[in-house]
Amino acid sequence: MFNNRLLSVAVFAAILLPTTAMATNGMFMMGNGTKSNGRVGVGIAMADSAVSGADNPAAMVRVGNRFDFGLQIFTPDRKAEVSGNSGHPLSHLPDNPFRMPTSYDFKETGNNDGRFYIPEGGLNYMLREDMSIGLVVVGTGGMNTNYDGIMMFNGMAYPHETGINVEQVRILPTLSYKINNQHSVGISLQMAYQQFSAWGLDGFTGTSSMPVPSPPGPQGFVFDPQMSQAPDRLNRKGRDDAWGFGVSLGWQGQLTDRLSMGVVYNSKIDMDEFDDYKGLFAEDGSLDVAESYGIGLTYQATDALLLGFDVQQINYSDVDSIGNSLQSGNGGMDMMNPAYYLGTDNGSGFGWDDMTVYKLAVEYRMNEQLTLRAGYSHADQPISKDQTMFNILAPAVIEDHVSIGMSYILPHGSEISMFYMHAFENKVKGSDSIPAAFGGGEADIKMHQDAIGIAYGWNF
Repeated sequence: MFNNRLLSVAVFAAILLPTTAMATNGMFMMGNGTKSNGRVGVGIAMADSAVSGADNPAAMVRVGNRFDFGLQIFTPDRKAEVSGNSGHPLSHLPDNPFRMPTSYDFKETGNNDGRFYIPEGGLNYMLREDMSIGLVVVGTGGMNTNYDGIMMFNGMAYPHETGINVEQVRILPTLSYKINNQHSVGISLQMAYQQFSAWGLDGFTGTSSMPVPSPPGPQGFVFDPQMSQAPDRLNRKGRDDAWGFGVSLGWQGQLTDRLSMGVVYNSKIDMDEFDDYKGLFAEDGSLDVAESYGIGLTYQATDALLLGFDVQQINYSDVDSIGNSLQSGNGGMDMMNPAYYLGTDNGSGFGWDDMTVYKLAVEYRMNEQLTLRAGYSHADQPISKDQTMFNILAPAVIEDHVSIGMSYILPHGSEISMFYMHAFENKVKGSDSIPAAFGGGEADIKMHQDAIGIAYGWNF
């Protein structure tokens, strides 16, 4: 019977793989599973579904024999504005012989791809009273934007739609062990799958570093400049995919009758390179999943009222393709230096800082059937004011979330859970964000998000 259920979850994983997951804490999801999302992702010290193993593998042995499946509908609103830009340098030659744009200014939304559907699932099976094995499949995160066209990125190919699509999924075979009635530990193999595609970045595919011909006209400009180690592998290559592996370790403990604690560590997931985009991402097309870790507390204030608090650390700066800053030195000409070409170890990335997320939640059991949830989280978003140009493609500027949720127990050991999340709009105004080689000016980015989800759980 268990083997059949395991096969069913494996099939579910295969269905999930091509599904876009949108991120809300940088490239990470707010939480794992419908119940956790009703608490803005609080779950490190909790165990209430077969998806809880994605928050902490030590939770699984506390869940019992259980199956959970859910679906989230995620709706982000991405916006960007470029102002004060003087266009392509060649536009300032007498009579503008190459007919280059005199300004790259624009104001658009990146919402040509609208809603996203994100499944979740988990299965846990008790080998004995103190040990369980399980399998969890969750969307880890990602990013998507699709603008009508960004001249600064399109180059001579303008107008074309411009955007990227990143999809990340974790598949977590998990072993969990209860040391005694108070303490449990767990370990998961993190198998990650991701897909990526990019379009409308034709302006970075140049192959020539020939100077503009002799006077008339100013010198020093570059025609069709090379900015990538592999100009034919950074744009319009369709969907490329990659697999990677890491490990997740966790502990949960009952410290007193009312106070519990959890600790989790998720290693960086070393992903295969996107060979079709080795001219875009640093380290020959590498896009690893960032290391993260956290600590959680729950306090049973009354028989009905539970309070929860998590702190999560996400180390984006250790992933070069995410953490490398825009090579804006020398007015942006450093991007045309082979030592800093896109795709090299030092190539420009999104310039993200590390991120610490604080989550506070409350859960109230109304009666034997109905439980209500709510939560608030805050984080300082990872994008600096001087790094907004490339982040037009990835405006992950959300700082504050609120969510509400509920579960209702049905007959025969099953239940239905739901949640709603709102991420408040945040804006980062650029400051020294667009190098002179791209016409100067500033890039401003902003985003807000909404999501709803529903899940079914069954204790068997």
